Amino acid sequence: MFKKILIANRGEIACRVIRTAKKMGIATVAVYSDADANALHVREADEAVHIGPAPSNQSYIVIDKILEAIRKTGADAVHPGYGFLSENPAFAAALEKEGVAFIGPPVKAIEAMGDKITSKKLAAEAGVSTVPGHMGLIETADEAVRIAAEIGYPVMIKASAGGGGKGMRIAWNDAEAREGFQSSRNEAKASFGDDRIFIEKFVTQPRHIEIQVLGDQHGKVLYLGERECSIQRRNQKVIEEAPSPFLDEATRKAMGEQAVALAKAVGYFSAGTVEFIVDGDRNFYFLEMNTRLQVEHPVTELVTRIDLVEQMIRVAAGEKLSLSQPDIKLNGWAIESRLYAEDPYRNFLPSIGRLTRYRPPEEGRQENGTILRNDTGVFEGGEISMYYDPMIAKLCSWGETRLSAIDAMGEALDRFEVEGIGHNLPFLSAVMQHPRFRSGNLTTGFIAEEFPDGFSGVEPETQAAERLAAIAAVIHHQVQSRAAQISGTIGNHRRIVGKDWVVQLGKTEHRISLDLEGDHIVTQVEGGERLAVETDWLPGRSLGIFRLGDAVLAVKIDLSPSAIRLRWHGMDIVAQVRSPRVAELACLMPEKLPPDTSKMLLCPMPGVITSISVAEGDEVEAGQALATVEAMKMENILRAERRGRVARVCVKAGESLAVDEVILQFD
Repeated sequence: MFKKILIANRGEIACRVIRTAKKMGIATVAVYSDADANALHVREADEAVHIGPAPSNQSYIVIDKILEAIRKTGADAVHPGYGFLSENPAFAAALEKEGVAFIGPPVKAIEAMGDKITSKKLAAEAGVSTVPGHMGLIETADEAVRIAAEIGYPVMIKASAGGGGKGMRIAWNDAEAREGFQSSRNEAKASFGDDRIFIEKFVTQPRHIEIQVLGDQHGKVLYLGERECSIQRRNQKVIEEAPSPFLDEATRKAMGEQAVALAKAVGYFSAGTVEFIVDGDRNFYFLEMNTRLQVEHPVTELVTRIDLVEQMIRVAAGEKLSLSQPDIKLNGWAIESRLYAEDPYRNFLPSIGRLTRYRPPEEGRQENGTILRNDTGVFEGGEISMYYDPMIAKLCSWGETRLSAIDAMGEALDRFEVEGIGHNLPFLSAVMQHPRFRSGNLTTGFIAEEFPDGFSGVEPETQAAERLAAIAAVIHHQVQSRAAQISGTIGNHRRIVGKDWVVQLGKTEHRISLDLEGDHIVTQVEGGERLAVETDWLPGRSLGIFRLGDAVLAVKIDLSPSAIRLRWHGMDIVAQVRSPRVAELACLMPEKLPPDTSKMLLCPMPGVITSISVAEGDEVEAGQALATVEAMKMENILRAERRGRVARVCVKAGESLAVDEVILQFD
């Protein structure tokens, strides 16, 4: 067995590998860039080596710098995690030449499956069902348009070396094919150093389901069930689960056997994933094989109780798999939510900054028998950098049934506190409560179909609104009672603090009366239900647990002098609690209007301007591309909302901008 493993990666996956290596008694080495000097993976490893500046193309993906770190520390094996060098055959070959074990598949398998064009040809030869498409490389936008038209729209334009949703575009017409080709090529070049592009048919109403495979160096290959990854945004997975609510045993077996056949055809060993697109009739088509550990591997681990990282290490050390196919059982259900530094209220644009609060829910088995797991590479006080992937954490839940796992995830998300940056927690919470998601009626178009205008929060229905209004009134009462005690009227505060209040949630008002009965408060919403509210919340706490009858609500709370912000189940509500007389007067107050920015194009995220597509004096049409901003390795095209004339171009390509800095001004 290995004595020391170097992890050629960063963030949560580096921490994940370190955790298993420590369990196995193996020493670990972290590598880090300037931006990651204080990162969690650096703290958790036994040793750490600095490898260069913040940009990954000057640090994490420079093979010579990793090799130098190996020599310096005497590591005898390398785990690449995912991304960066994990599917780079040149890296695996360099390790082999160095006499260092690569904890992953053989070089030839990486080469064969890493090129998506070659992999499709090999899959077809191995008897695996494949998606119709153009298997040759495409050199120009004109060629892309011609081929897309021949295949028939819609088509998927993909980077041959791509992954993680980067270098992928769906085109529904010639214009989108032309533009998508160039954007995919740019992203592929920036992310993988390889701008080769191909095109395949886009299957409508598709589900994205993948098979986890595991093989050893002695010819044994197993499949460990499937993962459903259909909840995606911009081809980036957001929520995954195992098993899929759609597959039956026959389809699962057929997909698993085809995945194993493909792995054996290329002499594969270690952990890998064969991805399929599945239509509504359970016809499945090979998409690609990822020759590495997947981001979503924890859900497979939760339902199989198999540590995939440990198996990868043992296989790399030459051990035989101790399992056989009949040993693989799927127990219960697991859900993974990817917590990203993306602001859902600003079209999921990347967010950077310091984590002023980071308080995940407690991991392990819960009182109701469910299990929580949180894989992360951050900590409270740490920073989210613009140089790397925006993932903060992967929160996972396990339950005996799908709905119990979903409910456990929903409650865990409500208890997960993240402040200081924009993040997608409220969106994840909203998905957990969505009837279509809960029913299992999924496609890769779920987010686009259910949130066509983006995400602006969840509006509370009547019962939820009344409960949140009651909670706001109780919070206000607690604050007023504390103030009365502090002012010297201790013992009389119950008499001094009022009992009748008007709670305004958005544009709706709820008249509530409070009565004290022992250790709890009974609330009566006018025209609504009478609820006894029990809580141990005190002023100063940012999370409150409230029991209202049979319901238990974990609510995030922010207090300001004039309002109470409540966040729960994807709702983000500002409550104002007033006496009846003050509520009457509040109606007379004028509404403050926001500043007019309608004649400006503002930078929606911190990033680098990679191109300006217009000049001063140009007439532009609605939907026309104006500028391109790159942030967290993703290219974002900014378009005109309506027809107009460019009066001033305020920035140049190459400039780094903060959020809301002015890019263009219009007449």
